[in-house]
Amino acid sequence: MGFWETLAGLLTLTAVFAYLNHRWLHLPSSIGVMSVALVFSLSLVLLQGLGFDLTTPVRELLDRISFDTTLLHGLLGFLLFAGALSVDLTELRREALPIAFLSTLGVLISTLAVGGGAYAMLGWIGQAEPFIDCLLFGALISPTDPIAVLALLKRLGAAQGLKARMAGESLFNDGVGVTLFLLLLAVHEQSGSIDPVSALLLFARETLGGILFGILAGGLIARLLRGVDQYTVEILLTLALVSGGFTLADHLDVSAPLAVVVSGLIIGHHGRNTMSQITRHHLDLFWHLLDEIFNSVLFVLIGLEVLMMHFQRLDVAVILVLIPVVLAARLLSVGLPYLLLHRRGQVSHVAFGVMVWGGLRGGLSVAMALSLPTSTPRDLLVAATYGVVVFGLLLQGGSLSWLLRRAPIRDHLDPAA
Repeated sequence: MGFWETLAGLLTLTAVFAYLNHRWLHLPSSIGVMSVALVFSLSLVLLQGLGFDLTTPVRELLDRISFDTTLLHGLLGFLLFAGALSVDLTELRREALPIAFLSTLGVLISTLAVGGGAYAMLGWIGQAEPFIDCLLFGALISPTDPIAVLALLKRLGAAQGLKARMAGESLFNDGVGVTLFLLLLAVHEQSGSIDPVSALLLFARETLGGILFGILAGGLIARLLRGVDQYTVEILLTLALVSGGFTLADHLDVSAPLAVVVSGLIIGHHGRNTMSQITRHHLDLFWHLLDEIFNSVLFVLIGLEVLMMHFQRLDVAVILVLIPVVLAARLLSVGLPYLLLHRRGQVSHVAFGVMVWGGLRGGLSVAMALSLPTSTPRDLLVAATYGVVVFGLLLQGGSLSWLLRRAPIRDHLDPAA
């Protein structure tokens, strides 16, 4: 199966699953297509058990697609840029303090809490793993992916402050989470012997370097956009910014995700202000469609990925004990910054509950798990990650609408909003 055949098969499945969700399920697109893909995959597994092996064509399709490479070095940059482009920078600045706490301190707290909890729980069920491997799991499962949640918040008219806070947290903690994961992976490969000062400097270089690179690249393209009033050229410039900028940031060993987020915010605010109305319309429409298509493809891949996994009975036990650990870590990672901010009247109790329950994990966590080397308990961590992601998207994401409808969001969700 060649590249175009692979692409055709993936897009066809995505289109069919999106239609089925729109026609019958009426779920948010990301959750809906993943649900249909998951049911499709489990149906194929069931038919295989009955003697009808129809999984081979789908497995061949997935064999041609490296999930972690496709996301980490392909789709991720486009998805982050599209998300940043649509964020209100004024509202983001107003929520800068909560976002800064959640995307840095929150990620660190979550990584340590998940790592410590996983180390204790895996030992309790007789599947003890080295602490550094548990920390790796903590780092890859900590970044949130509330794409579906933001769609629900918008549909129910939630306060702008909460939407900006959750969007900002998701955009920035992706970059911080990937950087922390790569740092811990380097520690693992050196058998845990790494200078803490060197590790801190590496982390600072990745994060600050990514932000600086994003400012420079975004500023350059924004300047070029001022002299152009042709939407096809302006769209091509933004595509070059994402694809070329992400690749160059990778080669410079700075955080490519953070670079793309920062450049997207600059284009979304400063670049957009210099565009004509028709150019702005076409640019927004293009990136909205690209975001929807790539998100649908990503969540279809998550649903189909179950066909490539070989779950053991022990994996089920690991998933069942680690889901509460991840939820507790989310409560802690939001709760500690919340205690600091609550004294300043920055966060309401209802917003706190929505942020804890709405902290979903997505394709980024799965991609990082699949990128783990064989020197780690890779199969176990992949199964655990997949279980946590699917639980969050289906149960947390599916029940958040019920939670939002019963919470007095419009009345007292966000005092600062």
